[in-house]
Amino acid sequence: MSSGSYFPKAGRLVEIEKKGGGKRPLVVPRVEDRIAHAVVKRELEIMLEPIFHQNSYGYRRYRSMEDALTKTRARCWAYDWVLDIDIKSFFEDIPHDLLMRAVKRHTNCKWHLLYIERWLKAPVMQTNGTLKEKVKGVPQGAVISPILANLFLHYCLDIWRDRNIPGCPIERYADDCVMHCRTERQAIWVRQRLRGRMRECGLTLHEEKTKIVDCRIGKVSNGSKCKEFDFLGHSATRTEHFKCKSSLMLCN
Repeated sequence: MSSGSYFPKAGRLVEIEKKGGGKRPLVVPRVEDRIAHAVVKRELEIMLEPIFHQNSYGYRRYRSMEDALTKTRARCWAYDWVLDIDIKSFFEDIPHDLLMRAVKRHTNCKWHLLYIERWLKAPVMQTNGTLKEKVKGVPQGAVISPILANLFLHYCLDIWRDRNIPGCPIERYADDCVMHCRTERQAIWVRQRLRGRMRECGLTLHEEKTKIVDCRIGKVSNGSKCKEFDFLGHSATRTEHFKCKSSLMLCN
């Protein structure tokens, strides 16, 4: 790898059914490519882990889904409103140029940069056997992808929120995130700001799945009963806390 002579093979596309309908595209790399990913990921973690946001929980050592849920549960009592954020086709739409700009802020190792660019541009073998060139996105399912996705959202969302909306705390698990607001009006304003920020970063806020929810069970908003929100496979209300939707998980 240090010689620059390693070239990744095309990953194989696998589509799995999503709970809410549609299919999630996963890219399965070759074994040798997964090993190479792990080498670079290990070195990037040393540099990036100290700078990542304290409210970023996904795919990080010593941080878990349970930690994110615990923090969300506590903040649902401190803040009446939640903005349940959904980024449309996040992994598929990450712009390569902006991602590489973020990577270059933290490493000048030539073979790190060389191979990350090669992995991003590596073609994907479609289900019909044809090859498709990649012009954007990171391969969801690859070993290197979670840390690259976290780095992109660190600048796209975490740092931006700290600077522009510090009064609205957030919990983020990869691209699954919720933001807490004091009032419905504030939540509407934050959603509008997020639309613009996503556009600046080459992404799109999913309008149907991005919801503003009143944490106070039984309250009425806009003439209709308020609904609970879903976070990391759990449905939440202030009174009932978090109810697991998966039989594989237990919560208080």
